[in-house]
Amino acid sequence: MRAAVVTAPDAPPTCGEFPEPPAPPGQEPLHLVGAGLHNVVRGLATGRHYGRGQMTYPLVPGIDAVARTSDGRLVYTGYARPPFGTMAERLVAPFQAEVPAGADPLEIAAGMNPGLSGWMVLTARRKEVGALGTVLVLGATGASGSLAVQGALALGAERVIAAGRDPEALERLRTAGATTASLVHDGPDGLTRALADAVSETSPDLVLDYLWGPVAEATFAVLGRGGEDAEANTAYVQIGTLAGPEASLPADLLRSRRIRITGSGVGSRSAEEMLAEAPEVMARFADGSLQVPYTAFPLSRVGEAWAHTGRSRAVVVPD
Repeated sequence: MRAAVVTAPDAPPTCGEFPEPPAPPGQEPLHLVGAGLHNVVRGLATGRHYGRGQMTYPLVPGIDAVARTSDGRLVYTGYARPPFGTMAERLVAPFQAEVPAGADPLEIAAGMNPGLSGWMVLTARRKEVGALGTVLVLGATGASGSLAVQGALALGAERVIAAGRDPEALERLRTAGATTASLVHDGPDGLTRALADAVSETSPDLVLDYLWGPVAEATFAVLGRGGEDAEANTAYVQIGTLAGPEASLPADLLRSRRIRITGSGVGSRSAEEMLAEAPEVMARFADGSLQVPYTAFPLSRVGEAWAHTGRSRAVVVPD
């Protein structure tokens, strides 16, 4: 079958022939409709992602997809057994969730992975305390962060603060109902000032951090200043490291404020938990509550998809 094939950690994928994935008895292969090219896909294929395990090459990249069953149904599926990923004409994966009527299957392929990253944190927090209160999203102008902002608004957060660098994306989020904060800053204290201004009205109850690095450190400094707020009870969830893989956590923050710092990602959430949330997230894409731009690339141009940058998410489709 034709597939995107990665032959080495530092090699971009090329379109070529790859063996058919073995199917368990009674299960037929699915036919690819679209597979999102997410950051985690690149990270796993290059061996740089913490969830990579023992990589063997050649391999087919891709962790999730929308595919068509033999009887014509569209399903969201993924987590095929390596070296068989989802960027292939046919795939075999351990779960399927039907795509709702009216949903754009390529938007589902582009948006489910980044959308679930924030949605699962938001719904878990709402179940835990009954409401979302004020939500701060760091890295709100990327695909995952933007969908987290949209998700917080859709789930009834009292206030959503979207912090990011892209002015056009921030303006779209402001129009959607978020309070925005630019992380484009001057001087060593610029980040801290920008974040302090953003949370001066209300302290965040939940922080979704897609950036880490110096942005996290500036946020810790701001939250530490509010340590005298006896009502503050903040959940800080680390999801991505676009600004850096490490951040210094001040001890004073942990002692002066009720704050819980956790992470969310591959390994901290099971495939079963993700699948349980998938129908609701797909329904939100179908009704327009969640939106993500995408650019489709045929398998024969997977190298171009791999190099794609910009505001849209690359989606690999059959030729």
